[in-house]
Amino acid sequence: MGTAVEGGRSGPRYVQIADEIVRQIRAGVLKPGDMVPSESELVERYGVSGGTIRKAMVEVRASGLVETRHGKGSIVKDRPPVRHRSSDRFRRSHRQGGKAAYLAESARSGATAKVSVLYIGPMEAPEDAARRLGVPAGTQVLARRRLYFRNGTPVETATSYLPWDVVKEIPELFAENPGGGGIYARLEDHGHEFAEFVETLQARPASKVEASELALSPGAPVVHLIREARTTAGLVVEVCDTLMAADQFVFEYRISAAD
Repeated sequence: MGTAVEGGRSGPRYVQIADEIVRQIRAGVLKPGDMVPSESELVERYGVSGGTIRKAMVEVRASGLVETRHGKGSIVKDRPPVRHRSSDRFRRSHRQGGKAAYLAESARSGATAKVSVLYIGPMEAPEDAARRLGVPAGTQVLARRRLYFRNGTPVETATSYLPWDVVKEIPELFAENPGGGGIYARLEDHGHEFAEFVETLQARPASKVEASELALSPGAPVVHLIREARTTAGLVVEVCDTLMAADQFVFEYRISAAD
């Protein structure tokens, strides 16, 4: 039995306990499908109060590594390996090869990818997307909302906002499958050559709705990414609002050291 120390140099006792349980999961001591020891077992093991264990389990659930089942307790999730999200995923050669960025990247990592289209149609531009597109808030844009799966597990949601004046002459962008290379290939087919993609990332806890959509525990960490697709003419022709399960991605960027 451990000692009933509620705090210490390495942080509160509940944080120490949570860290140990997370380490056991990541090390494979607790395997996918295993039940996390019950509250009474953890109280006995660590010699602390039930309240301390409950606080520890809040932290463990926030890691996204376990899910709680009513009447059964917490079970270790069976989630696929982390994949890289690299800075070359928007290379023109991928689009010319007929693969959209997500599918090209998943194929390189050996994963089975699936994209489920949730909505395609007109929408009033949210304030942030409108600002980035350079149009007034509430302006009609084309919205494309998708849910991405990797090996059968939802890992990412994304909503693209595209200026109506740009897309109204491109019927493929209103289709569930816009064709080889995805929407960026169709935009380039119609003269909108890309110069750069600018991304802003923020890590935060998932909301209850977001956690449900990505099969995460409430409060699990997610990465909120906003991308602007900018053309050689200086136009932003897409703003993509993306939410990713943080335990599923490692971000890899190349940064030039040249002048």
